[in-house]
This record gives sequence, C-alpha cells and structure tokens, in this order.
Amino acid sequence: MTYILNIETATKNCSVSLAKDGKTILLKEIAEQGYSHAEKLHVFIEDILKEAGITVRDLKAIAISKGPGSYTGLRIGVSAAKGLCYALQIPLISVDTLQVLAQKVTQNDGLIIPMIDARRMEVYSAVFDHNYQKIAEVQAEVLTEVSYADRTETIYIVGDCQEKCQSVLTAVNFVFLPEIVFPSANEMSPISYKKFIQNEFEDVAYFEPFYLKDFMLTKKT
Repeated sequence: MTYILNIETATKNCSVSLAKDGKTILLKEIAEQGYSHAEKLHVFIEDILKEAGITVRDLKAIAISKGPGSYTGLRIGVSAAKGLCYALQIPLISVDTLQVLAQKVTQNDGLIIPMIDARRMEVYSAVFDHNYQKIAEVQAEVLTEVSYADRTETIYIVGDCQEKCQSVLTAVNFVFLPEIVFPSANEMSPISYKKFIQNEFEDVAYFEPFYLKDFMLTKKT
C-alpha cells in the first residue's frame, strides 16, 4: 500500500490529508479569519499519523499544493514538505492549487473557473472543463465586466472571491458556488497518487512555490 501525506496551505485553509492508494483516509483542516498554518500544520501532521497508527517512515511521498496563493502560507507548507522529504529521503510531489479547488466541483457540464483572491479586483484563475482537464493556464487577472465574455457555456465560479466577482460577472451563464471557498488536501489525494505512479517528482533542493506575482508588473505598465 502507498501512503502519501498531502499538504494544502495556499489559502486560509490549513489542510492535511493522509491518502492510501489515492484515497483519503484521514483529513484535518481549519480555515480561520487569519492564517494559523504555523501553529496548526505540524500538529495536524502528527495527529493524522497517530490516528492512522503509522509513522513518518511509512510514508512513500509528500505532496504539496504549490500555488498560486498566499506567500506566507505557501512558504510554510513547502518548507514543511521539503523538510520531511529530505529527512525521510522520499519524493516530493507538487499539485496545482487551482486544480485542487476545481476538483471540488461535481457538476457534469460547462466550465469550472476556480479563483483565489489577491486584492481589489485581482484574482489568480484557471479554466477547467467538467472532466477537470485544464483548458486555460493559470493566470493573474483583473476582473472586469467583459471577463470571459467570449464563453457562452455555463461557467461555475468557485473560490474565496465570489462575492466581489458577482459585482462584475453578471452574465446569466455564470453560476457561483458559495459553498466551495478553499482548496482542501482531500482533493489532492487522487492527483498526488497519479503523479506518484508516473514518477512525477520535484527536486527537493530546488523546488519553489508558484507565487505568480504578475499583478505588480501589470500595475506598472
């Protein structure tokens, strides 16, 4: 059996799951007003391993949600994951944070656009079809009334910026799912297992989170 520890800290949700052969068997997470990652992450890891009755030596890999997202949250999660991988000499797997968020949508039609709040009307986004295949790459964008105006199919919007999105994305084909706010380590399990089987690993020494800082550049031009 293959145990993989999944860590998601790209947003306010500090989330850890333990997966066995690609299926989540234990999950601990908390999304607070502020960021509690520094206090909660290692506690969650220890608690999950204890509840599962295994030790870190039983883990085959560590998976980390790589971003985009919070600079601080990503640094904390990636540092923990790299430290464990280095100490245990096991592979590091990275997973696209927006892909993890998209996986929470269960509709079988249209498009899925997961968004992570940045500031003002700025978001990190990507576009997926209903089979979770990415059809538009991750980008930093400023939302306006004409955003996605060329899309006529149903568009499901998820993430932590839906309230502000509704003020500009007013076309009838936009459907907001307010119950889906943050990505979770739960949805990382099948993705990280597939990458493990395909030997899609990161270099522990050189891996860095995907911060996507395009906004600052955009504002200066």
